[in-house]
Amino acid sequence: MTQPDYIIIEALEDGVHVIGLTRGTDTKFHHSEKLDTGEVMIAQFTEHTSAMKIRGKAKIHSSHGVVESGSKK
Repeated sequence: MTQPDYIIIEALEDGVHVIGLTRGTDTKFHHSEKLDTGEVMIAQFTEHTSAMKIRGKAKIHSSHGVVESGSKK
């Protein structure tokens, strides 16, 4: 089994929310974290996590490149 890639979420403002969504027939929220400016979270997709929602201004680094999410304001 190959190891899933990691993503790095770098908060560019206070109050960035990272929300994990479940895998399966019913997609549900299963985990939430709040990051403040300068905080970094390293995350990985798993057998339980199929998607992540990021609310707030952040840079998301992955093997596919860097994406910047918009501000929550």
